[in-house]
Amino acid sequence: MNIAPTFTSALADFDELILKQGGELSRRLQKHRLDSFPPDAKKTLRAFQLSEAASYLGISSGHLKNLSLEGKGPQPAVTSTGRRSYTAAQMLEMRHWLDRNGRSDVKKYVPHRRGTEHLQIIAVVNFKGGSGKTTTAAHLGQHLALTGHRVLAIDLDPQASLSALHGFQPEVDQDESLYEALRYDGQRKPLSVLIKATNLPGLDIVPAALELQEFEYDTPLILAEKGTRDLGRVFFTRLDSALAEVQDRYDVVVLDCPPQLGYLTLTALSSATAVLITVHPQMLDVMSMCQFLLMLGEILNPIKRGGGNMNLDWFRYLVTRFEPGDGPQAQMVDFMRVIFGGFVLKNEMLKSTAISDAGITKQTLYEVERSQLTRSTYDRAMESLHSVNGEITSLVHQAWGRT
Repeated sequence: MNIAPTFTSALADFDELILKQGGELSRRLQKHRLDSFPPDAKKTLRAFQLSEAASYLGISSGHLKNLSLEGKGPQPAVTSTGRRSYTAAQMLEMRHWLDRNGRSDVKKYVPHRRGTEHLQIIAVVNFKGGSGKTTTAAHLGQHLALTGHRVLAIDLDPQASLSALHGFQPEVDQDESLYEALRYDGQRKPLSVLIKATNLPGLDIVPAALELQEFEYDTPLILAEKGTRDLGRVFFTRLDSALAEVQDRYDVVVLDCPPQLGYLTLTALSSATAVLITVHPQMLDVMSMCQFLLMLGEILNPIKRGGGNMNLDWFRYLVTRFEPGDGPQAQMVDFMRVIFGGFVLKNEMLKSTAISDAGITKQTLYEVERSQLTRSTYDRAMESLHSVNGEITSLVHQAWGRT
């Protein structure tokens, strides 16, 4: 029979108790991971039906089916009933085939940046948990990859939720994080050695780990030691320097920031070319965002003076977990649109059990088979995702000067 400890003994042994419970939880999680996924297992990805593939490629289903029937481009799998499906790798191959064999000399199926088009670095931020920040970052990165962009996702949250969605678990995998490329001692590593491939072609990730929290402790000590003269070189441009090594490999970087306005978030904002602020349209969340904006505004000026980049191509507010039938939420969205105007994305991300159900199995909606969920719910959520991420993709292309 287990006997609960007294208040005195529990508080006195709190450090040992937490370490013991953390160690036990880590052991159980590792056992669960090994039972579910053998050590050599990797996260897989479903095939995409012909209509889905055509949508991501930007062509009609009829055109893609005709190419298949004519034996042009990579050949899809065909069921006994004639249903065709393409893997993500085949979709990428087809994209390049269309560029080589299309009627126009202008590349339009492979959207890689070219010429003077600069790397887009999108920081997804909010210092209140539950705003849909990680869900937004995960789906945005995957949508960009599925539409042909070369994407690097960087998980800056020590809780590593974005990493877990992509099949990486810091308590099991012992992966190194971005901290290794930002640290202030002589053990700093190039970013390239920290990058991991995901199950989606065109999407890489730098997973998170608890060691990221060390950056929050190290930075004030270094700033106190160095003074304000070298703020830019010491702190604000640190992520810029890390990204410089790999920037030619990517079109877009998606930064999933921690839910706090700490040094990791400030570093991300200093390097960002775009900022996406997620907000749940309820009064407490909007009040929290108000405080976030006031604090952020007070901090950004000294960052800019200290050498931070802060040359944004765009920033937007994204309404997340929106329930159109909820009167107060609809009023709050209207309120935000009156105040912020065009800075609020035209499309809201709807609250959906399809997305939360997919998350239970550490998947995004793009990874889940339609047949696994209620179809109407799946279709509604997918339409919302396509609208939001399509609008953000348009902002990226506009920043490059494309129509």
